[in-house]
Amino acid sequence: MTVSLDIANLEALYASGAATPDQIVREVYARIGSRGAQPDFITLVEQDQAVARARAAPRGSLHGIPFAVKDNIDVAGLPTTCACPDFAYVPQRSATVVERLEQAGAILIGKTNLDQFATGLNGTRSPYGIPSSTFRPDYISGGSSSGSAVAVAAGLVSFALGTDTAGSGRIPAAFNNIVGLKPTKGRISMQGVVPACRTQDTVSILALTVADAAKVGATAVAFDADDPFARCDAPPFAVEAAPQPLRVGVPKGAIPFFGDREYGSLYRASIDRLAGRGAVIVPIDYAPFAETAATLYGGPWVAERLMAAGDLLARKPEAIHEVVRGLLLAAREQTAVQAFRAFYDLADLVRAARREWAKIDLLLLPTAGTTFKIADMMADLLDLNSRLGAYTNFVNLMDLAAIAVPAGFRSDGIPFGVTLIGPALSDGLLASVGDALHRSFDGAKLGATPVSLSSTPPLDIQAKPAKSVELAVVGAHLSGQPLNGQLIEHKATLAETTRTGVGYRLYALTNASLPKPGLVFNGTGPGGIEVELWQMDEEGFGSFVAAIPAPLGIGTVKLADGRSVEGISLRGACHARGRGHHCIRRLEGMAWPVNRRVEQNRK
Repeated sequence: MTVSLDIANLEALYASGAATPDQIVREVYARIGSRGAQPDFITLVEQDQAVARARAAPRGSLHGIPFAVKDNIDVAGLPTTCACPDFAYVPQRSATVVERLEQAGAILIGKTNLDQFATGLNGTRSPYGIPSSTFRPDYISGGSSSGSAVAVAAGLVSFALGTDTAGSGRIPAAFNNIVGLKPTKGRISMQGVVPACRTQDTVSILALTVADAAKVGATAVAFDADDPFARCDAPPFAVEAAPQPLRVGVPKGAIPFFGDREYGSLYRASIDRLAGRGAVIVPIDYAPFAETAATLYGGPWVAERLMAAGDLLARKPEAIHEVVRGLLLAAREQTAVQAFRAFYDLADLVRAARREWAKIDLLLLPTAGTTFKIADMMADLLDLNSRLGAYTNFVNLMDLAAIAVPAGFRSDGIPFGVTLIGPALSDGLLASVGDALHRSFDGAKLGATPVSLSSTPPLDIQAKPAKSVELAVVGAHLSGQPLNGQLIEHKATLAETTRTGVGYRLYALTNASLPKPGLVFNGTGPGGIEVELWQMDEEGFGSFVAAIPAPLGIGTVKLADGRSVEGISLRGACHARGRGHHCIRRLEGMAWPVNRRVEQNRK
């Protein structure tokens, strides 16, 4: 079977009956067998197990879509190595983001190679072998999400998860002619992800097209109350149209390409392409961004990397790659005074950058100033690696969003890419501009495959994302319960399952036509009652609320994590049996009984 693994194509094949998910999974394993699993993969799911999962995959938004994850992201039953055999452990539970993707029907194929402990941007720091560029085997793949990028570009999976602290999801995307979406920090749960720098990490998405990356992002992005760094102010992932005119920032004067004249020419051509599409090109002072990039490996964020590997470093230092070991040993010399000085300096740089952001909507930069042969990288791992991060290191430190897209090739066949960067929560804008820029290149292909980008549908862009309302429901409105269909009818989507704060109890409406429980705040209840949060637009919310019968109504519900949301609760009802038309009685179990069974099945 010769088939493109882009998501739109697989959806069309499944809809027409021309292919089934289990057939696609068998094709994926045949391709991996032909190419060889290593060095791109560290661990594969057993083929029979993946095929069985494909046959039983939920019919969600990613039904039957094969994917891979970087091997610092937990998958239940598979070892997490971080490219360090002596660090390896087998988790009982998958990372939250992996669970969300599988619940949407995606089929996990395996875990991919990486720069050890996600430390590096080149892809060579692994005892499991060195993934190389899918276009030139003597060139680096980029890292640290090396295996993830190669697996996508080579047509082995539809998309892959990486992580991105300083460019680890963007650099390998650029070097393999694919898309690298680095969402705003805190938008995708980091639960079950081994941290590199926990305050700066984010899960990244590597895909063949911007549309594919956005589709995965729409499922992966969700608030996780168990992740202390989760962003409470983030709306659901939604693509939005660019303002007219779009103001695109570029650095004033010359910027370094480390002698790579063709990369420099390709970058200028990308600027011209956006200008040709009506964008206003605004030269800005790039100094605050460049100075921030230079601080990453000389400040407290290197010391933060000790959180993951520090115990192994003390117990068995020889188990750690020599370059990574050297960085970690140097990090132990960091002092608290140095750390606070770095935080103050960063605050000054962020403030200076805000003056530039006031002039522009987004920033356009080369993803990397150049690339290197594997042999040259191995001869000078520290200096050459530092050059790779010149245009990526600052992004997470400054709490920015970014997307890397392909932008042409050098004459020797090496891909070039650019990155669109915007303020926090600008992910949807970056996606729309990135897709348009990617599609402006005639003859663009998907990764290293022969499939044309033009054969795939462009990103579906909304003029303005509808304002959504988050609603907490209990009892009969929960998933699988009799009234859940009312939410579906109003185009609501399930965002997460969580619990109330203290002070809440559940009561049963004994005289209602449909027996159902209701939520009551009396200040004395123990709380911890399971609720589901559903998202719907304002129009749908208004019509839904109008149909809610008394004594149920809409009020504010306080959640266990401190958030306050709209929620269905009992209002103005008596709490004693036999008084009034809508009598209620307390439910001692504190949870809707049928939902407890649903919850157990999920586990």
